Amino acid sequence: MPQPHASSAPYTAREPVTLGEILSALSVALDITEGARPGHAIRTCMLGMQLGGELGLSAPAMADLYYALLLKDIGCSANASRMAEAFDADDQTVKQQFKLMDREKLGKPNREALTFVWENVAPEADVWSRVRQVYRMVSSRGDLTAEVIGARCERGAAILHKLGMPIDTCAAVYTLDEHWNGHGLPDRLAGDQIPLAGRICSAAQYLDLFCQEYGPARALDTLRERANAWYDPEVVRAAESLQQRGALWTHCLPGDDQNEVRSAVVALDPGSSLALAERDIDLICSGFADVVDAKSPFTFRHSVATTEAATLISRAMDLPLESTGMVRRAALLHDIGMLSVPNTLLDKPEPLSSEEWATVHRHPLVGKQLLSSVGAFRDVATLVSQHHERLDGSGYPHRLKGSELAIEARILAVADVLSAMMASRPYREDLHPGEVQRQLAQETAARLDPAVVDAALSVLDELAVLPLEDIPAIDLSAVPDLLLVEPPPFRLTPA
Repeated sequence: MPQPHASSAPYTAREPVTLGEILSALSVALDITEGARPGHAIRTCMLGMQLGGELGLSAPAMADLYYALLLKDIGCSANASRMAEAFDADDQTVKQQFKLMDREKLGKPNREALTFVWENVAPEADVWSRVRQVYRMVSSRGDLTAEVIGARCERGAAILHKLGMPIDTCAAVYTLDEHWNGHGLPDRLAGDQIPLAGRICSAAQYLDLFCQEYGPARALDTLRERANAWYDPEVVRAAESLQQRGALWTHCLPGDDQNEVRSAVVALDPGSSLALAERDIDLICSGFADVVDAKSPFTFRHSVATTEAATLISRAMDLPLESTGMVRRAALLHDIGMLSVPNTLLDKPEPLSSEEWATVHRHPLVGKQLLSSVGAFRDVATLVSQHHERLDGSGYPHRLKGSELAIEARILAVADVLSAMMASRPYREDLHPGEVQRQLAQETAARLDPAVVDAALSVLDELAVLPLEDIPAIDLSAVPDLLLVEPPPFRLTPA
């Protein structure tokens, strides 16, 4: 990859899909997690590809750049919990402001850094609580900026490596926050030590961030001001050349239609004429499950564990292969809408307020919205929207009942509940198998399908000993290994 190809698998998606189509759609989930304006990733891709063309990159280099631009933020959930903890604030709001400031000033006594910290720390608390939170932040060991950027870059490169992306694509995402002057992160590379694709990604993302916030003139001025410091001067000159010809901001100005820019980005896909194989689609689902699970220590591997349970239950119920495959994809992506929920709620040890629960209860709808724009995911999107529905109509978001819920949705609901019971949460420890059986039996009375619960109990022992990285497959040729994400097979260091 993935280099798209046309091989088939035992179960098939309803519609063929290209890599550019699926990644441009799922990139919206990364925008949400980063607190970026909707369409940030696809606009960055449009800007970066124009810069790459202006710099005369070869076709293979442009292909590597394309996927790096779309997936530059795929490691973004890895630092969400840490950001929320450090600032005692909505991680997405903090990240949005974090992107706009000169991070080289953080950790040093200056007005800009102090203003950023004070405006974002514990915004709902009283003054003295905010002062205490600032003190905890500045007195803690280590470099918070290096920690959060390092986590993001390493996780992003690791997921791309898992997806089979070329090493140059992985390296571009890993070096996204390096600066031309050597003051960037995570490895303080300088000049040509930073891969060219990484330098282009960095410039392109900031062009979009500043354009959307302050307008195109200010964005280009900021790029010029930071040439030879943050940005490769050749990349800056390429942006200026495009601007002089009126070609820099195509589809990327504030107010431009997101559908138009997405269509333009999909047209740039190096594999636009080739439909993805089913195996590759599964692999992408696995990669985005890693993004979801990394958002909170209390959801770590939840998507994978839900997939284990859903697959084993489907087999125990002799579900057809096509239906089992659909359930499996839905299980991997069932909580993708949780990327919209701040970590101040996900990690909160106290009971949530009714308003906070309303925010959490929107995540199935967000998940459906994210997935519905991919034709191959429309059935999966429906299952994702229903994984918290219950037979008696007490679930959410639509309070569906009984016959309104297909067997696949009922299986996903039980698998999700089972996975949650077997994991720790901010408000309780994981439950032992006897307690899991007792609580499942209670739920069966009216809320969960008794036949599905029986199937779940029949595989409970098998599920309890199954390694998290050993997801049961429909067959080995159809489903990729879903290995735990390892560190990237490289680390770039100054010569």
